[in-house]
Amino acid sequence: MNPRTSGRWVLALLAAGLYGFLYLPLAVVVVFSFNLAQHGLAWQGWTLDWYRRLLADDLALAAARNTLVLGAASTALATVLGTALALGLHRLGPRVRQRAQRLLQVPIFIPDIVMAAAMLLFYALARRWLGLFEPGLGTMILAHVTFQVPFVTLVVGARLAGLDPALEEAARDLGATPGRAFRHVTLPLILPGVLAAAMLALTLSLDDFVVSFFTSGPGTTTLPILIYSSVKRGVTPEINALATVLVLGSLLATLGAVLLRRRGSG
Repeated sequence: MNPRTSGRWVLALLAAGLYGFLYLPLAVVVVFSFNLAQHGLAWQGWTLDWYRRLLADDLALAAARNTLVLGAASTALATVLGTALALGLHRLGPRVRQRAQRLLQVPIFIPDIVMAAAMLLFYALARRWLGLFEPGLGTMILAHVTFQVPFVTLVVGARLAGLDPALEEAARDLGATPGRAFRHVTLPLILPGVLAAAMLALTLSLDDFVVSFFTSGPGTTTLPILIYSSVKRGVTPEINALATVLVLGSLLATLGAVLLRRRGSG
């Protein structure tokens, strides 16, 4: 066999093994969410009973509602703030913009547990001194915005970097006000990037457990928190079904972000 061909086969096998290691656990969760057996790993047949039980479970429905409200509210707020910040940074000089972008990367690299503990301490001090930030959905939304904004800013900033500044200048030369030039020229051009950033922010919110757990309050259980509390009593098909729903939501949001970024770069 040709050495080059054999090398390709080795790389292909390594890649297949790596992808299997990454995705087989998720596949197992999805498959066993349809298992008729309530306990153990023995396969007893296909069923949709666990999904029907989820639809009748008030606790799971409340957690799903909290997750969707948290994701939608934090994503909307982070998208507006992150886009505004990206536009502001885009108008700065290259050196200042690069330094600001490096600062934005700090929350991305900080471990989630550190971010969660910092938010918990900040809320505790604010309650003690100002009487603000009682634990609940509001504190969770603000906490999610803190780690969503950097991602939105960087994605939208990358889209802005690829725009031709002459387009907006031409609109201004033709008599358009800054606001009108933004609405009719800049915004339509960066909209795919903004939507992709929003989908990415939504994915981050849906998947988050640590920050949500530290900043939640009574009655604000989300799906990741519910899965964590349920797993401590043992893994059941209902948990697998709940995890499958969460994985599906995250997958759809991720695919949406990828498609929007491809559309924006095309």
